[in-house]
Amino acid sequence: MLSNIIITLVLLLLSFFGLQRLFTLPKNIWLLFLVQPLVMAASPVIVFIGGILATSMGADPALVTLPVTVMILGVASAAIPAALLAKIKGRRFAVFTGFTFGFSGTMLAMFAALNASFELFVLASLLFGASTAFIQQLRFAAIESVSDSKDIPTVLSILMLSGIFSAFLGPEIAVTAKDWLVSPHGYAGSFLFLAGLFIVAMILMLNFKNPVLKLSENQGEVRPLSQIIKQPIFVISILSAAIGFALMSYLMTATPLSMHHLHGHSLNDTKWVIQSHIAAMFIPSLFTALLVKRIGLKNLMLAGTVIYALVTVIALSGEQVMHYWWALILLGIGWNFLFLTGTSLLPQSYQACERHKVQALNDFIIFGFQAIASLMAGWILFKAGWHFVVLTSLPFILILFVVTGFYFKKERAKAQQTECKAE
Repeated sequence: MLSNIIITLVLLLLSFFGLQRLFTLPKNIWLLFLVQPLVMAASPVIVFIGGILATSMGADPALVTLPVTVMILGVASAAIPAALLAKIKGRRFAVFTGFTFGFSGTMLAMFAALNASFELFVLASLLFGASTAFIQQLRFAAIESVSDSKDIPTVLSILMLSGIFSAFLGPEIAVTAKDWLVSPHGYAGSFLFLAGLFIVAMILMLNFKNPVLKLSENQGEVRPLSQIIKQPIFVISILSAAIGFALMSYLMTATPLSMHHLHGHSLNDTKWVIQSHIAAMFIPSLFTALLVKRIGLKNLMLAGTVIYALVTVIALSGEQVMHYWWALILLGIGWNFLFLTGTSLLPQSYQACERHKVQALNDFIIFGFQAIASLMAGWILFKAGWHFVVLTSLPFILILFVVTGFYFKKERAKAQQTECKAE
């Protein structure tokens, strides 16, 4: 198990040096590529063992997904402060603030595991969520670090690709270091390991430089949010990312509980499915930048929506390990397409001087949706079962199809206007 963690870290370093030679992008991008998996590993740990550890601690069955939900609530509640702090103090200061929250969360979670305290574990999850809000802002730091807007899909793909390593690090750390420290229900050592990763990340981020923005990017007339959110491009962007994220969280949160507690699959099988899912969230980033150039964002969004529809078909077909595995693999790929589409479209909805408040609102909405979805997942699962969880996702997939159709219509109208002007 420990060898798997070492191999993952070695592969991360090799990818860092290899990709750096392929793309002539700013140093900040590659630094974020290296650091992001180290701090993102905490989220897969909570997703993987949050419900299991909560159940072992004697939590009410309806509240066993509370740690995951509170973590996501932490993301939503800290989204606006994270963006405002970046605006006032700079990206670098905000990053270190977020990493400090994460380190504090690992220490508190370790103490909670040692003392079998569900309440402290929930509080630690809140700190993990606050940290994640700052970590999510790293994608905007990357966008601001490039001068050509055409590089945005490539930059986002590179950062999302680094998430592959967190996909394997998180669950491996949870299982490998589970009994490194003696605790009533295990996992205290897992959080100690995560604390070490946060320390390494903070040391590496000492080399991060605040993006240098043009003077004009801090000037101009700032429109009210009420005007910005009425733009079609903003609506498409936010719904693509928010619904995509919420449905992913909804099904992913319910999966470990459904597999391990309701249908008796082993912890290793459950770990394999979650690892595969998180890897599938990020592996498509190897080719999504190329896909965007070939088929465009609107077709990428359509592909993500169709994939989500396929997820429901497979998930309703049975409760064997392979049913969960295929459903979660496709869920990860669909999320990647929808989230990349939403994030790439967002800068088209704001001027540079409006970026921080629009980014804050964007993350608040996305992770607010995600928090509600994860909270509902456990309650619905234990009340009505896995199949009902899957069925309740169908209306939101239908909304995605409607939004995608609206996006296609908007692009056709834009193309016709361009042709008229050319004539």
